[in-house]
Amino acid sequence: MAQLESLLSVSSDTFQANRQGMLALLEQVRAFEQRTVEKSTASKPRFDKRQQLLPRERLSLLLDPGTPFLELSTLAGLGLDHKDLAKSVPGGGVIAGIGVVSGVRCMVNVSDSGIDAGALQPMGLDKQLRIQDIALENKLPYVQLVESAGANLMTYRVEDFVRGGSLFRNIARLSGAGLPVVTVTHGSSTAGGAYQTGLSDYIIMVRDRSRAFLAGPPLLKAATGEVATEEELGGAVMHTSISGLGDYLAEDDRDAIRLAREVMAHIEWDRITQDPSRPFKAPRFDAEELLGIMPMDHKRPVDMKEVIARLADDSAFLEFGANYGSATVCGHITLEGWPLGIVTNNGPIDMAGANKATHFIQACCQSRTPILYLNNTTGFMVGKAYEEGGIIKHGSKMIQAVTHATVPQITLYCGASFGAGNYGMCGRGFHPRFCFSWPNAKTAVMGGEQAAKTMAIVTEAAMKRKGEVDQAALDDLQQRIIERFDSQMSVFVTSAHVLDDGVIDPRDTRSVLAEVLAVCRQADARQPQPMQFSVARP
Repeated sequence: MAQLESLLSVSSDTFQANRQGMLALLEQVRAFEQRTVEKSTASKPRFDKRQQLLPRERLSLLLDPGTPFLELSTLAGLGLDHKDLAKSVPGGGVIAGIGVVSGVRCMVNVSDSGIDAGALQPMGLDKQLRIQDIALENKLPYVQLVESAGANLMTYRVEDFVRGGSLFRNIARLSGAGLPVVTVTHGSSTAGGAYQTGLSDYIIMVRDRSRAFLAGPPLLKAATGEVATEEELGGAVMHTSISGLGDYLAEDDRDAIRLAREVMAHIEWDRITQDPSRPFKAPRFDAEELLGIMPMDHKRPVDMKEVIARLADDSAFLEFGANYGSATVCGHITLEGWPLGIVTNNGPIDMAGANKATHFIQACCQSRTPILYLNNTTGFMVGKAYEEGGIIKHGSKMIQAVTHATVPQITLYCGASFGAGNYGMCGRGFHPRFCFSWPNAKTAVMGGEQAAKTMAIVTEAAMKRKGEVDQAALDDLQQRIIERFDSQMSVFVTSAHVLDDGVIDPRDTRSVLAEVLAVCRQADARQPQPMQFSVARP
């Protein structure tokens, strides 16, 4: 492989402006994340009084010390729970991510019961459905730390109730696929949410704290007139000794986490130590420089090979078809010793670029090489010459290749991801194994100015047919469209809607990729014993 040279000038005004812009966006991301942590931590006096651990304290005890935890979708629901962004608390009421429990990589789902008693929020539903899909596709055991007030009846929406059934269906699917579901019920698990506990393969309940029932005392009395205490209806002692719902009775939160770790330790499963390491050389250029490569204005050009040089082992890149369709960059690298194909953009995708990418994707599938898509494109080329050249059919071939690829595909939004370019570059709609964003990324059907000019041309033509052109109205229309597009394309909106798996610091990109590629390797090598049914309780 040839080692990439860098033309980046870290002392230039352009680099420094890019760096300051990226750092400012990162500061916003971290501030929103910290707001969620602080909101949950503010409940500590109440948890202490109940002799309980906070959700993140439980998570810390669950995970193996010193191992990475890849938290997912931290901005879920941002701005959707409160019109005033300054008061919005993102996360969807759920802490979720991939972590190591007793040596096993697991998907971990923790009810953030420090916020609204863990009541399920709309984007919390989408977030949980997404992590369940990741667990299924990547054959990850599923560990839940449950304490939830269930659906928020004050913000009840029938569509959330109906879609919420998929949460329980997916737990059954995980178990049926041979993927253990281990649940610690720290507190309430009520109504439909009781099935989040009940559908699990291993259930740990906490004395005097766990509650699982289809109808709590108020609903029971309203529905049947029967009077019972919470402990009588669904306490841990009752469920572990009478109903058989619980398998293990813990004395407190710490004891419950200990039991969960012991369950995972005794399950025959791939340990992270079984993923062999390979020798590799670090990139020749500092990851810190990734902060200053991407311009804040997506219309400004950037050479994505500068990004590749800071991700690849030894900054070595074997470019594929370098002189053909050169605005579409394809090639091979290794990342921590493991092969990886890269498709990225130094501009819009033309016919040659689409054909080259199609060929490269198919070749990666032939050699079973995972593919990383570094999105930085305003879309496919348009114009008379491109239409005559068959841009639609050639772009369709690229989209078909992405759709039918048989290897893990990972997507990273580094810059713009506009129009059908988002589709050809394996956008979220094409179900990549993982999809992350840098803070500056923009996702839209097109740029705001393009959309505004398009609508202005159409509207002006309609005005001319009626005999009068109102320029002030056209200017107002364009401004409103630009504002509408600009307000929806940033990661603070797309990530809030769980249209990616999280916003990452560019400097962490290599370690995040190494972790998810290890997840993919283990998944593709693993053959869990499939079942025709999920584990049923006696």
